[in-house]
Amino acid sequence: MRLLVTGAAGFIGSNFVRYWTQVHPEDQVVAYDLLTYAGNRANLEGLEAQVAFVHGDIGDLSLAEQVLREHRIDIIVNFAAESHNSLAVLDPGRFFRTNVMGTQALLEAARRVGLARFHHVSTCEVYGDLTLDSDDAFTEQSPYRPRTPYNASKAGADHAVRAYYETFELPISITNCSNNYGPYQFPEKVIPLFATRALDDQALPLYASTHHRREWLHVQDHCRAIELVVLHAQAGETYNVGSGIEASVEQIADLVLDTLGKPASLKTIVPDRPGHDRRYLLDSSRIRQELGWAPKVSFEEGVRDTVLWYAAHRPWWEPLRDRAPVLETAWSSASASARPGPQITGH
Repeated sequence: MRLLVTGAAGFIGSNFVRYWTQVHPEDQVVAYDLLTYAGNRANLEGLEAQVAFVHGDIGDLSLAEQVLREHRIDIIVNFAAESHNSLAVLDPGRFFRTNVMGTQALLEAARRVGLARFHHVSTCEVYGDLTLDSDDAFTEQSPYRPRTPYNASKAGADHAVRAYYETFELPISITNCSNNYGPYQFPEKVIPLFATRALDDQALPLYASTHHRREWLHVQDHCRAIELVVLHAQAGETYNVGSGIEASVEQIADLVLDTLGKPASLKTIVPDRPGHDRRYLLDSSRIRQELGWAPKVSFEEGVRDTVLWYAAHRPWWEPLRDRAPVLETAWSSASASARPGPQITGH
């Protein structure tokens, strides 16, 4: 089997490439990435002999079609996206260009070539948010109610993927996943941000709404879910992928600090981001019942292992942390420009 993995130098994409080459060593994998600020070739270090790399934009229709033909690709797994909620507040246009129009161009390339499967990786955030006192969870039938430019751009991409299935019979599948964590995550996201700052005894920035919650899933469990959907799900289907485990940003901070033996005094409060969602929770019973998936990594163990990974891999993350493009307080001032600064965008 021949796979094209887009966004392959990013966090989840690179973990997926590592997972797939380990579990399916007989398959051929092509990694495709534009290498924007969050893309990092070092995420694929050690895989050069197994994985071909293409530096490219999913919005480049001619290049995408050429790569699909040259490598005789059977399956696309599309991780490529702008995913920085805070940056989307300051520069929404780039999110719609990449996430909607880029996905559409990749779909068109796939339609022209003909593939066994186009798998699109989406997010729980397309459904909007839930109240903090609710017992509800989003199902695959929940209406889309995105509240931020990032959420809306991912929702638009999902609709484009479904339209290519309904209109052109392109065999697609979609997974909507909860917040991921694990190794190789860019230091702008909440768990690596807290880990890397705590390691240097720097302040951990918590949004003022410290009680807001997210559902957390280890990236390896996400990779296993995608594998099952790609190999066993019927074309046209969508699956929610979540652990059912929720935690607030303050609980995350406390767990990181405890793992590293750092004081709670490192926690500091910063203003909320506009449109800051309160809570996400996915009903993942469908993928569990139909495909036999279940998460294997416990939340506390997974977070502690992730924090210790960052402690052991300073040469990987230290060059990256100053690439973060947004100051979290930018919206509280008159300036709307992107500037470097501490991020908490995984939350």
